[in-house]
Amino acid sequence: MPRLRHSKNGLRYALLRGIALSILLVGAFFAAAAWQVYHTGHTPLPPESRADAAIVLGAAAWNKRPSPVFRERINHAIALYQSRRVDKIVFTGGTPKKGYMTEAEVGRRYAIKQGVPAQHILFENTSRNTYENLRNLRPVLRANNIDNVIIVSDPYHLARARAMAADLGINAQVSATPTTLYNQDKERQRFWLQESYALFLYRFERWSSSVWSWITRRI
Repeated sequence: MPRLRHSKNGLRYALLRGIALSILLVGAFFAAAAWQVYHTGHTPLPPESRADAAIVLGAAAWNKRPSPVFRERINHAIALYQSRRVDKIVFTGGTPKKGYMTEAEVGRRYAIKQGVPAQHILFENTSRNTYENLRNLRPVLRANNIDNVIIVSDPYHLARARAMAADLGINAQVSATPTTLYNQDKERQRFWLQESYALFLYRFERWSSSVWSWITRRI
């Protein structure tokens, strides 16, 4: 009986220890993601950096007008183009509702009105999220001999975008919009936590998929 009790206690201890270690590991990985989101968002693009094109990640569009968030991303890409740090601007994003202009088309239309020549604008208009934005652009980049890009988005969105670009084989730098609607402390903190969780979840899913593929290859 004493041995059985000791065995049960030992099993309970091992189980609790495993749970505690799992929680610590998850917390550590989340903290790392949060730091990466913060650090990436607050690190400016080096002055000497340039690329073949700027990729403007899609955001909401109101019929034929870009939302304030999208407009700031477009304006920043235009500034990079006008300062000759990029040769082209690439827009991406579909439409959430049939019959409305796609995000990419809205961005292209806005940039042309701001003086960017149409021949220096590329786009894809089928994607619905950040990963699709970048994945669907790969054929467009290859077809136009674009080897390196600068991804433009809101500061806390960039870490996840850069991670996805790296996984997709896109040679990318990132540049945050100098202004953002997430200026209030509560909004900024919420957006930071939201993107930290999204990056953590993305990396966890990629890791899980790799582990599962490794296991199935050996069964």
